[in-house]
Amino acid sequence: MLRLGILSTQGPKEGDPQRVRGEGVDFWLLSVALLLSGLGLVMVLSSTGIMAERFYADKYYFFKRHLVFLLIGLGVMSVAAVIPRQLYLRFTYLWLALAGVLLILTLVSPLGVQAGGATRWLSLGPIMVQPLEIAKVALVLYLASFFSRKQEMIRTFGIGFLPPVCITAMLCLLLLAQPDFGGAAALMLLLFCISFVGGTRLVYLGATSFMALMAGIFLVMSSPYRFRRWFAFLDPFQDAQDVGYQLVQSLYALGSGGWLGAGLGAGKQKLFFLPAAHTDFILAVIGEELGFIGVSVIFILFSVLLWRGLRIARLQDGLQERFIAFGMVLILALGALLNMAVVLGAVPPKGVPMPFLSYGGSSLVMSLLCVGVLLNLSRGAISPGSGRSGVVA
Repeated sequence: MLRLGILSTQGPKEGDPQRVRGEGVDFWLLSVALLLSGLGLVMVLSSTGIMAERFYADKYYFFKRHLVFLLIGLGVMSVAAVIPRQLYLRFTYLWLALAGVLLILTLVSPLGVQAGGATRWLSLGPIMVQPLEIAKVALVLYLASFFSRKQEMIRTFGIGFLPPVCITAMLCLLLLAQPDFGGAAALMLLLFCISFVGGTRLVYLGATSFMALMAGIFLVMSSPYRFRRWFAFLDPFQDAQDVGYQLVQSLYALGSGGWLGAGLGAGKQKLFFLPAAHTDFILAVIGEELGFIGVSVIFILFSVLLWRGLRIARLQDGLQERFIAFGMVLILALGALLNMAVVLGAVPPKGVPMPFLSYGGSSLVMSLLCVGVLLNLSRGAISPGSGRSGVVA
């Protein structure tokens, strides 16, 4: 039994007189994705000009690379929006195998690139790939296939609960070996949310969440550096020159922006004060240069994206398509929420890029892929008023 109205009932069958023509591409979703991507391009230029000129003698270095990533992402989005839907529905295990192989290659092959004490990237010639972003999409496709096929046994432990937990745990173990604690937590959140709407027993979810929490506490306590970082966010000003430095600089940026900001390009924290200003903390740069109004616009755009994504999921005729749509919007929503929480100091600092806005090819391309899948599904959505019962608006 499914718990959320967006995934609650089977739609009308083919030939049912209540069935009406689909709505076509969701232009609200497309417009929001393009607006966020365009704003991200502008903010990457604003946040990297000085740094790029100093280290690469070209103030447009990061801008040009991000523009290439954006064009590739738009191409991927366009293809994902028009290809036959069976490529998502039937090749689930191929996606999962690809993600697993890429995660293993980061650990055992010379292609793995170490940065900041972790090996999370693969060097493929002129480009760097972060397998975590592919693993998110692969996990969603697998979970969508599993929960749509096993609905009659979803409340059993051995058949309905254990397989997705084991698959997710294997991916998480590969991430922890990098190590990437935040990436493993993101996959666990995807599993929890999709399992919850999929009908998994709450006692199973509660027990698994408790075990994951205990494992997280053990990992934090077993590493002195991780322990200091975990508790630094509670009062970053106690150690503002070490583990609290990044968050302190982020808060300075947000606090100095006021209502309207210092103006586009006029921010000061990006001048080698705020680490990762163009990646994980680009929202802090937006807050400083565009102010409370600019950050509010970002929040509103992501709210619209969430609304349209859930609406697409609600209007799907097939159960697997509904799970896929829900999972794709979940990837984007959780990424944005976690990034906002880090920048605002609500959770410990962790490398979580802001979808569409942060510099980086893997995150941008896979975010646009998620949008492309949602646009594909929106083309076959059942229009409201088709007579479907039991659906919560």
